[in-house]
Amino acid sequence: MRRTVFITGLLLVVASLALAHDLFLKLDTYFLEPHTRVRIPVLNGTFTKSENFVARDRLADISVVSPRGRTKLVPAAAWSPGPDSTSLLSIELGDAGTYVAGASTRPRELALPAKDFNAYLAEDGLPDVLDARRLSNELGKDARERYSKHVKAVFQVGEARSNQFGVVLGYPAEIVPLENPYAAGRGTSLRVRCLVHGRPVANQVVLWGGAGAERSTRTDSLGVAQVTLDAAGKWYVKFVNMVRANRAGLDYESRWATLTFEIR
Repeated sequence: MRRTVFITGLLLVVASLALAHDLFLKLDTYFLEPHTRVRIPVLNGTFTKSENFVARDRLADISVVSPRGRTKLVPAAAWSPGPDSTSLLSIELGDAGTYVAGASTRPRELALPAKDFNAYLAEDGLPDVLDARRLSNELGKDARERYSKHVKAVFQVGEARSNQFGVVLGYPAEIVPLENPYAAGRGTSLRVRCLVHGRPVANQVVLWGGAGAERSTRTDSLGVAQVTLDAAGKWYVKFVNMVRANRAGLDYESRWATLTFEIR
């Protein structure tokens, strides 16, 4: 009975932590018409449910990249509360092409009890940090973390594809497709490069899913991971890069990155 209660409690902790962390730009459809206005739902929680609205003052950057180039948006005009604890990013579309929308948040700090922090590491693709805590006999140590989130969506406007899908926005953490997702089809794979402070990060755990069960892989020495797209639907790719903090009163610093797109 005690074991059952413990496992149930741990699962509840993991579920609540998962809801508290991920941030996605998730369009209702990723296939849009030129010269229209679109409101992109922003999910702060999981890929299926938002738990909290993201305040405008947390935003360091909002950008849209079209065939005409990059436009930086003013949060007060583009970012607003939406239904069901979502935020809404409102953008005006121009000519046909492959577009990118991105948002980057300022860092915040969070303190967690040891067991909650360990459960979060296990759930969100951070086995290396969890192993390091185990080897250092720190599994019983509480943790204070400084984190920021950096999100992108690639979507298709009209029929003509363009090369904006591969833009680097310069966020502290970023996922860059190396091929156009809208030139890929069901049953193919997509290569993405994971960047931290603009540099490729090797051996980074990468998670992906959305149209199916979540899976994981690691980047190669050039920061490239390959994800399989074996079903039609909306997909996400994500990673969390966490390192030891180098200042007093802080244990870790993490940078979260997500990328979303759709396969027909």
